[in-house]
Amino acid sequence: MDATADIAGWETEEAWAALLRRRNGGAENPPGTHPLLSLFGPVLSCDHGPDGCTVIGRLAQTLDGRIATAAGSSQWIGGRGDILHTHRLRALCDAVLVGAGTVAHDDPRLTTREVTGPSPVRVVIDPRRRLPDTHRLFNDGAAPTILACLDEVPGPGRHGAAEVLRLPRAGDGLDLGALLAALGARGLCRLFVEGGGVTVSHFLAAGLLDRLHVTVAPVILGSGRAAFTLPEASCIADGLRFSWSVYPLEGGDLLLDIPLRRARPRVCGGGSPAC
Repeated sequence: MDATADIAGWETEEAWAALLRRRNGGAENPPGTHPLLSLFGPVLSCDHGPDGCTVIGRLAQTLDGRIATAAGSSQWIGGRGDILHTHRLRALCDAVLVGAGTVAHDDPRLTTREVTGPSPVRVVIDPRRRLPDTHRLFNDGAAPTILACLDEVPGPGRHGAAEVLRLPRAGDGLDLGALLAALGARGLCRLFVEGGGVTVSHFLAAGLLDRLHVTVAPVILGSGRAAFTLPEASCIADGLRFSWSVYPLEGGDLLLDIPLRRARPRVCGGGSPAC
């Protein structure tokens, strides 16, 4: 553990305003020591990956590592503090990315309704273009939307009001590296992978996450959908060990800020087998 900072009462207008100025090209390092600055400072840094992007993944899970019940219910694992954190990440990033499963189940808007700040470009990863264009983010006009699919899938260049971005295949799915390059070329360099668990796991397995934010709620389900889905490990060392900083959130949740720097679990090819 790197550090622990109490942000249970983190509604500090000055700190948030400083971060928004930094997001919009203001001072390189906003003055002050408020926990919001230490938490979100790395998101706004110029320390991009080789593709020119900074990629932040995020999940909210129970103490036993579940992000939803077996039937798919996930509202709300995290409390009020986690909702604010999610909306702040949206406001600081150029684009928010979600998988098709999240859109199909939750029909999210992916806007910044809970905080001051701009709504990001919304990117839906739907390799086979199976989602109907009746979902809200394809038609609500709240923010520009991109549907990312395989270049081999037929269809028009628009999906509702969303632009269709065609990308090459990598293995069984879409080439995520090509997706980052395409978004970076559009000036969308701060990317927030909001979910779901399968999508975040794909970015983790590919070694494409610079940071990972995980909210742990004081809940035990004992069953349900796992937060991460990766190939089976033979021993503990096949996983990915890391440092983290811990921030208490309003409502009793804990936020883990994890610098991954594009590391991959050994079981996903991140180094030689450990056992």
